[in-house]
Amino acid sequence: MTVATHYDQASLHIAEGHDEEAPLVIVEGFLGSTGSILWGKFEDYLNGDGEIVKEGRRRRKVVFARVGPVSSLHDRACELYYAVKGGQVDYGEEHARLHVHGRHGRSLLQGLYPEWSVAKPLHLLGHSMGGATIVKLQDLLKHKYFGEGSHPDMILSISTISAPFRGTQLVYSLGERTDAAPLVRPLSVGSLLAKVVHVASYLAPLMPPALDMLSDSRNLSFRHASVLTLFRQLWKSDWAESRDATPFDVTFEAADEREANGEGVLCPQTYYRSHVACMTEREPAGSGNDLHVPSCKDAFTYALYLSSGVMGQFDFSTLRPAPSFAIASSHGRDDVEQAGERAQELALGEEYWANDGVVPIFSQWHPLPCQDTKCRHLSDTSARDLTNVAPEPGIWHVYHERDASHISVVPFWMATERQCAFWKDLGCWLRSIERHRRQRV
Repeated sequence: MTVATHYDQASLHIAEGHDEEAPLVIVEGFLGSTGSILWGKFEDYLNGDGEIVKEGRRRRKVVFARVGPVSSLHDRACELYYAVKGGQVDYGEEHARLHVHGRHGRSLLQGLYPEWSVAKPLHLLGHSMGGATIVKLQDLLKHKYFGEGSHPDMILSISTISAPFRGTQLVYSLGERTDAAPLVRPLSVGSLLAKVVHVASYLAPLMPPALDMLSDSRNLSFRHASVLTLFRQLWKSDWAESRDATPFDVTFEAADEREANGEGVLCPQTYYRSHVACMTEREPAGSGNDLHVPSCKDAFTYALYLSSGVMGQFDFSTLRPAPSFAIASSHGRDDVEQAGERAQELALGEEYWANDGVVPIFSQWHPLPCQDTKCRHLSDTSARDLTNVAPEPGIWHVYHERDASHISVVPFWMATERQCAFWKDLGCWLRSIERHRRQRV
């Protein structure tokens, strides 16, 4: 396997007369920082090694970009940009002041692909929060957040797997308060996880890279914070209970704020694709509702059985403020509180309860409701040859993975038939994008 951590400059310039395949940058999700250790030997399938010599093409370069495992989408997007380009991470003066942390993060002397530009765009693949991070990065590029040289067309394609674009009810089940996010319920799973993160951040200089929280801008390590400060954060975390961390960003309230600000609007030159996993089934006929129960088919789905069951029975009427989809389903009612109280009675489709053990399927589709974006929903991946679907920029191509959990495709490599087929198909998809792009020029 030849997954790289830094690019050999010479290897990225294809000899004159040959077409260069744009590198693929992979962004991991919440608590993901293992890179190829867990993701395994997928690259042979991505490159189609059985055909690569016959077709006379080179193996596509693949890199994993390190971002904060529990950081907010904004911070992760900034870290992703500088991981690729190189330089010192700059979160922005206004953002740092608003969320009370340092403006600058870690300095990266050598980026993964310093020549990244509109002329040399990249393919980006994100799992879970990694997918939402990529969309956030494109929004920052659109607003030239990193200077005049930044542009959304620096991203040639976005592919996502089980991304929580529009939030997930699981965050509330784990501890986020339904009536006062980002506050966390004491003694909850979320509260315990926050304590683990703070201990890891405090011991960061001694920890292996896989446990690095990339919390430099918050000065939480023993080099900057006293033991007393650590205990104060363990009692009540200023980070975990803020609007600048992953838990809040996956609430429906945060997703509504992003959409209200225009985040997730499609760029006409970018190719979009999402893979939507579902491990639940609708309750038996006669139940009179759209609630879902888990259907375990393999070890991947068994691992998320409990969380999937809780999500499939979630009561959206407990949420304050009421999410936009509940208000939209209230048939024009202006009373937000009343819409929340009636959430279970509203015309919500089963896609709000169907889930992969972590994210409901409606949230995995794409940012924004279907009526407010462009999307093409394709049939179950097991029922068709996806390599025959022609790419089109400026539209979401949505694929459904039946009987699949949040971790069935990635990151745990087991060389299953589903995993091998996914990577082979992704390789075909990326090559077809490059052919289509050349034909349009």
